[in-house]
Amino acid sequence: MSVVAKIKEVTASAIGELYNYSIPPHAILVNSTKPEFEGDYTVVLFAFVKELKKSPDALGDELGKYLTTKHPTLFTSFNLVKGFLNLSLTHDYWVQFLLSQYHNQAFGKAAATHTKVMVEYSSPNTNKPLHLGHLRNNFLGRSIAEILKFTGNEVVKTCIINDRGIHICKSMIAWQLFANGATPSSTQTKGDHFVGDYYVKFNDAYKQEVSELTLKGMLPEEAEKSAPIMKAAQQMLLNWEKGDPAVMELWKKMNEWVYEGFDVTYKKIGTDFDKTYYESNTYLLGKNLVEQGLEKNVFYAKEDGSVWIDLTADGLDEKLVQRKDGTSVYITQDIGLAEQKQKEFNAHQSIYVVGDEQNYHFKVLKLICQHLGLPSADGIYHLSYGMVELPTGKMKSREGTVVDADDLVAAMIEIAKQKTEELGKVNDFTDEERVELYDTLGLGALKFFLLRVDPKKKMVFNPEESIDFHGFTGPFIQYTHARIKSILRKMDASDKELTVSGAEQAALLPLEKELIIQLEQFPTVLKEAAAEHDPSKLAIYIYTVAKTFGSFYNEHSIANAESTAKQQLRLMLAILTANVIKNGMQVLGIKVPDRM
Repeated sequence: MSVVAKIKEVTASAIGELYNYSIPPHAILVNSTKPEFEGDYTVVLFAFVKELKKSPDALGDELGKYLTTKHPTLFTSFNLVKGFLNLSLTHDYWVQFLLSQYHNQAFGKAAATHTKVMVEYSSPNTNKPLHLGHLRNNFLGRSIAEILKFTGNEVVKTCIINDRGIHICKSMIAWQLFANGATPSSTQTKGDHFVGDYYVKFNDAYKQEVSELTLKGMLPEEAEKSAPIMKAAQQMLLNWEKGDPAVMELWKKMNEWVYEGFDVTYKKIGTDFDKTYYESNTYLLGKNLVEQGLEKNVFYAKEDGSVWIDLTADGLDEKLVQRKDGTSVYITQDIGLAEQKQKEFNAHQSIYVVGDEQNYHFKVLKLICQHLGLPSADGIYHLSYGMVELPTGKMKSREGTVVDADDLVAAMIEIAKQKTEELGKVNDFTDEERVELYDTLGLGALKFFLLRVDPKKKMVFNPEESIDFHGFTGPFIQYTHARIKSILRKMDASDKELTVSGAEQAALLPLEKELIIQLEQFPTVLKEAAAEHDPSKLAIYIYTVAKTFGSFYNEHSIANAESTAKQQLRLMLAILTANVIKNGMQVLGIKVPDRM
């Protein structure tokens, strides 16, 4: 039980004993005491002063006296500040916590909840390689999946690949026109980059054709529709939908090139999935649900044969779910896929990690599924996140101005190499150890920078800032972990049984106590991050722990501690800090080195 849960429990019991009033522990609000006041945790009294017919001060005074008298091993003192009961916990409580947990390498990991959650993320298109925006998506999706898993949930990680449509045909047409039979292997180009280059070539050629047509007097809108290369792409899409053998063969070949490229990137950045879906297999899903919705009067047909749903009563508008020619639209596919995924995995919650430009789409998806009465409906959750921009502004894939994921990862690893070698601390590393360290630091900097920001916020990515070894960065936390492991190696303390006894238990110094309090909060922070689908809460917490350890270690020696008991206490603090940093960073998908 966490200390906050314990305080809620004893406070609820005290209110029952003192006032014969029953209140559930979860209804009591307990916060960390503000730094300007004395105390460790604060009970907020305003929620029940009216029912108890007590002034906040009188209630706080009576509760404080009761708690410190009845629970002397938990509380030492209390004070009141305008309706807030500030409680100071005994040093012995914190030391006992440290003794019970310092050797627990799985500290923070929760027992199984038997709740199943699906997390869908990445969702790339097969006409271009992954870029910086995809990286935020991948890191968010996988970290949320791992946080949920660490907090006791059964997690299924899925991906939907957008492998059909006009954008795919554009790359295919450009390859036919300009490649002269070239392949990724013949040009020694990574497959997804190879196909992405032809997507850019298509748009360059399309712009040129539109320009030529407008110079001949055609209106711009007409020129955009009449450009030969666009007409060819549209015809290819029709041929694909008819199953034309030559088109299907080229489509499969070019998609395979892309998948091979994606696999290399996913392996490099640590992304994995339990199940991958392909839009070419799912785009017809949902048509049966449209028929069922018409029978139930959830949907209605217009005179032209198109099918719609009226969501005005839900605060939205009318939404097309099937075209007049009987073909599906994106929302129809998503309804069908939601039903299929639920039948396959029977998850309690289905999380979609998709950018905030799709907020409206997912509101509509959830509402339609609810109106249809699908079992998956209430569990649909859109983890909406803001776009990633560069200091120079937005990226545009059609113009080839995106920051390619592979290039960015390589650049981050190179920056990590330069900065590490400048410090001159890896001279005794083998070449293999150096390569692994630079990968760990470069990817750690990238992931932490993209995860430390609230997902809902837009962000600007700055590579140089992200890899600083000082400040709010991944490398700073990685360095702290390596520093602790170095201390433990020098003192041969990693596997020793440690203990603290006697008067030393009653003499925690401020930074020792501050660090223990923060470490105890790790399981609570994990649960909050899981409940709010927000890895930034965990990232900020780990950084705070690393920073506090730095302050503690700079102030208090471990090797030359004042006594054996103090040395043992500080070693326990160091061991638990290293465990918390390692577990927290691993859940975020970030490795921490033992040496650097």
